[in-house]
Amino acid sequence: MFNTDLITDSQALLDASDVNNQPSRRTALKAALGVGYAAAAMPIMAQTAIKTPADGLTAGEVMIDVNGFKMPAYRAAPAGKTGLPVVLVLSEIFGVHEYIADTARRFAKAGYLAIAPELFVRQGDAQSYGEMAKLMSEVISKVPDAQVMADLDATVKWAAANGGDTSKLGVTGFCWGGRQVWLYAAHNPNVKAGVAWYGRLVGQASELNPKHPVDVAAKLSGPVLGLYGAADTGIPLDTIDKMKGVLAGGNAAAKASSFVVYPDAPHAFHADYRPSFRKEAAEDGWKRATAWFKQHGVA
Repeated sequence: MFNTDLITDSQALLDASDVNNQPSRRTALKAALGVGYAAAAMPIMAQTAIKTPADGLTAGEVMIDVNGFKMPAYRAAPAGKTGLPVVLVLSEIFGVHEYIADTARRFAKAGYLAIAPELFVRQGDAQSYGEMAKLMSEVISKVPDAQVMADLDATVKWAAANGGDTSKLGVTGFCWGGRQVWLYAAHNPNVKAGVAWYGRLVGQASELNPKHPVDVAAKLSGPVLGLYGAADTGIPLDTIDKMKGVLAGGNAAAKASSFVVYPDAPHAFHADYRPSFRKEAAEDGWKRATAWFKQHGVA
């Protein structure tokens, strides 16, 4: 059975242009330095997509060592600064394309070292797929949660050695990445706060996904802000209610967690490169996300 977050992201291929001319992952990451590129990451709504320039920033691809494996990541930070609070930016199922790189630059403009690791790279190049079924079956469905946690741990270690203050650690993510926010906030005791954008909360246990956010929510290391849409057909509101119940009976970080549900917002309402984008909800969510990090020591 495919994960709900894969299904809800499937509309993106209908929203975007033909991916057969997609550049390589490494080319895409380099292009993401503020230039943008075509194919799956190029929005139909390009005229309204947010474009955050890299001036004043150190931004681009880095390679992170994960037990000898070199994992690509996109990082953005204020140029020449150290001791920066760190935000991990976890992508949708399409990997680190221009929208995710731009989001990292937005955090960098706010004073953060923002890092978006390529968490699917061992299984394949998510940006090279033109068929959703193949992307799900050949890449995303083969990514173990344990692998993701280890990759994020390595990313935090890299941040500490490259200008980041990991005592001020936050994590945010979208859809697939939103689910991982909840998991990582329970996995890493150093996470001060998380912001999960429309990440799946429940699911069936499997070898690769033994636990889901609702299973770990009572033992969060840092409080998580959940930003969800009431019109998201892939994430029923009753699953949010279930999650709220678990949080209410959990530890201090769980009890401090919170949800904002936007009444008319669909899935992926923050994704400004897709028709699902809802400007008012996206802007309000961004303000809440940055305020949440500052409130909980990620600043």
